[in-house]
Amino acid sequence: MSNNVVPLHKAVPPPTVRDVADTLTETIVDVVQDAAPRPVDPPELKAPEGTWLAERQAYLAEAPPVVPTFLRNTTEFADAARWTLSYGWHVTAFHTVRTPVYLVRLLARSPRGAGRLIVRWVRWVADTEARPVEAKAAAGADVEAWLALSREHSRRVRPRRVASLAVATATGITSLAGAFLAPGWTLAVAVTAAALVGLAGKKRDGKPLVTRYVATNVLRRLDSTEVFDALAAIGIEGKKGKRGVEFAAEVMRDGPGWRAEVDLPPGVEATAVLEKRAALAAAMRRPISTVWPEADRTAHPGRLVLWVAQRDPAKVGRKLWPLMREGQADVYEPLPYGFDPRGNLVTITLMYSNLLVGGIPGSGKTSCALAIVLGVALDPTAELWIYELKGSGDLDSVKAICHRYVSGDEDDDLEAGLAGMRAGIAEYQRRAKFIKELPASEVPDGRRVTRGLAEKYPEQQLGPRVIVIDEVQELFTHPDYKEEAAALATRLIKKGRAYGIILILLTQNPDAPSLPSSVSSSVGTRLCLAVMDWRANNNVLGTGAYDRGLRATDISIDEQGTGILARGREGTTVRAAFIKQTEAEDIAKRALALRTAAGTLSGQSVGAVVEEQDVETIVDHLRAVWPDGVESVHSHRLVEALAAYRSDLYRPWTEMDAAAASTALSAALKPFKVATRQLTIRECCGGAKGLRYADLPAVEDGE
Repeated sequence: MSNNVVPLHKAVPPPTVRDVADTLTETIVDVVQDAAPRPVDPPELKAPEGTWLAERQAYLAEAPPVVPTFLRNTTEFADAARWTLSYGWHVTAFHTVRTPVYLVRLLARSPRGAGRLIVRWVRWVADTEARPVEAKAAAGADVEAWLALSREHSRRVRPRRVASLAVATATGITSLAGAFLAPGWTLAVAVTAAALVGLAGKKRDGKPLVTRYVATNVLRRLDSTEVFDALAAIGIEGKKGKRGVEFAAEVMRDGPGWRAEVDLPPGVEATAVLEKRAALAAAMRRPISTVWPEADRTAHPGRLVLWVAQRDPAKVGRKLWPLMREGQADVYEPLPYGFDPRGNLVTITLMYSNLLVGGIPGSGKTSCALAIVLGVALDPTAELWIYELKGSGDLDSVKAICHRYVSGDEDDDLEAGLAGMRAGIAEYQRRAKFIKELPASEVPDGRRVTRGLAEKYPEQQLGPRVIVIDEVQELFTHPDYKEEAAALATRLIKKGRAYGIILILLTQNPDAPSLPSSVSSSVGTRLCLAVMDWRANNNVLGTGAYDRGLRATDISIDEQGTGILARGREGTTVRAAFIKQTEAEDIAKRALALRTAAGTLSGQSVGAVVEEQDVETIVDHLRAVWPDGVESVHSHRLVEALAAYRSDLYRPWTEMDAAAASTALSAALKPFKVATRQLTIRECCGGAKGLRYADLPAVEDGE
C-alpha cells in the first residue's frame, strides 16, 4: 500500500472512561424490558374540576372581549353609526309623510271608538259590574246582603252621575262658546279629539293603523342546529364509531351576515361541501346567493367556513365604486374593482399580470370592463389601447383619453386588434433592450419596469400600456386571423408583463375554440362570470378549478357582474361595482382633466394618427407556425402555414407553384442568413427543399 494514500475517514479518538459510562447508561435505559410506555403528548395542566379556579378558567376560555368588536374597529363603528342614523331618519320621514293617511284612518274609526267609549262610560256610571252580585243576593233571598249591596251601589253611582253631568255641561258650554269665539281652535281640538277617540275604534281583525314594512329578504339568524341539520341532509355527518361535525368557533356575526367555522368529520374535505352548495342552500331553505361555503386552507383541508348573508346580496342596494366621486388610481398598485358577498372591497392587480374575463352573454361583462378600464383611466401615466370588437360602444366613455380606440366588428377592426398586439410586442422588445443595459443597482428587484424607472427616465416612456380587447373570440375564431391572434396573445401574455405591457381579454364565449389553450393557460389573473358548464368554467379559471370548488356554474345570470376572481389556485366571489354610463362619462372627464394636467395625453386623444409598429419578421412568423417537436419541414408546407398565419403577407405565395413558393421563401430568409436546403423527410413526401428549426437564429434577449 502506498504511503501517499490519503485517508477518507477522520480518525476518531478512543473513548474516555466517562464516555463509556454515559454510553452504557443510555444503552441500559433504552433496552430496559417491560418498561411502561411514555406518553407522546405533554401533560395538560388543569385545575381540579369543580373548584373556583376551574370555573374561572372555563369562563376565560369563552369569555367575550372586554371591548365589543364594533368599538374596536373604527370603520365598523362608523358604518354602524351611519346606518343607525340613516334608519332613524328614514323611519321618521316615512311616518311623517303618511301622517295625513293615519289621521283619516283615525277619523274613520272615531264613530266606532265613540260608541265603545260611551258604552264603557254608561257601564261605569251604572256600576254594571255589581249587578250580578245583587242579583245573586236577591235570588238567594238574602235581604241583609241585598240591602248592603244596594246601599253601596247607590253610594258609588250618585257621585258618578253628578260628575258625568258636570263634565257634559262644561264640555257643551265650552264647545258652544269656542265655536263662536275661536272656530279654528275649536275645529282643531275637535279633530284631535275625534282622532283620539278613533284609537278605540280598531277592528279586532283589522289591519294596523300605522303602515308597516316587512323585509321579506331579511333572513333568520344562523344557528348551530341549522348547520348540523343542513350538513347531515347533504350527507356530511360522522359515521358510526367516528367523530362527526364539530364547531371550531361559535357562530358569530360577520359583516352583513353570520359566520360558522366547522371541522368536518375526519377524512372529509371542505370541497365536498363546495361541490354541493346548491344542495346545502336547499337544505337550509335559503336563497343560494346567500350561502357561501369556502375552505380554510390555513387551518386544514377539513375546515369549512360557512358564511350566510342576512339579506340576499342580489336584492341589496349597490355600493358605490370608491373612485366614483374623487381620487386617483395607480396601476402599479391594486385597483378597486368590486365587492365580495360580505360587502368588503375587492381589488384587482394588473401590473406584472394579465387578465382574462369570460362569461355567457348577459352575465355582466360590460360592468366588469367599465370598472377595470375606468380604474386604468384614472392613472395619468397608463396608456390605454382599447379594441371593442362588438361595436356596441360600451366603452365609448373613455374614448377621449385612449391612445388608440377601435369599436366595430368588421375585418378592418379585427386587423386593428392584431396590429395593436403586434405593437405591444414591439414595445416590450424596445423596453427589454433598454432595461437590459441598466446596471443591476437600478433594477434590484429584477429587470422589469417599475414606477421608479418610469419617473427616472421619462424620455423612455415606460408607463404601463394596457391593451383591452373586448369580444376577443372574434379574433380567435376568424378563419384568417385565428392562428396569428393566438400566437400574438400568447407571446404578449408570457413576455410583455414584466415590461409594463398588460393584456386584458374579454369574451362571452369561453369554449375551447373561442379561447385557445395556449392563451387561457398563460393568463395570471382570471375572472369567470356565469357560465353553463364545467368546461367553460375551467377554460377561464384553469384546469381543475371546478374540482377545487371554484364554480361559476352556480352563479345565476341574474347576478350580473358577479363572478369568481382567481389568481393562481385560490379564488374569491366578487361582484363588480356597478357604474352607470352617465357616471362613467363623469369619471372619464375627471380622468381627462388628470391627464391634461399631467401632459400624458397621446395618440388619438390628441388627434394623432396611430401607426402600430410591426417589428415581427419572417423568422418570428416561422417560429410561430413551426410544428411542435418537429426538427425539419419542407418549404411548401411552411408556405402553407405562413399563409394561414399571415394571409395579408403570404397568401400570394400560395398562388405560385411549389418551386416558385420555395424560392420566395428562400429569398425572404437571405437577409437573416438562413438558407434552405435539400431535405428528405420520409413522413412527408420524400426529398424537397426545406428548413431545419436549428438553422433559425437564436432568440434574442427580450424575446
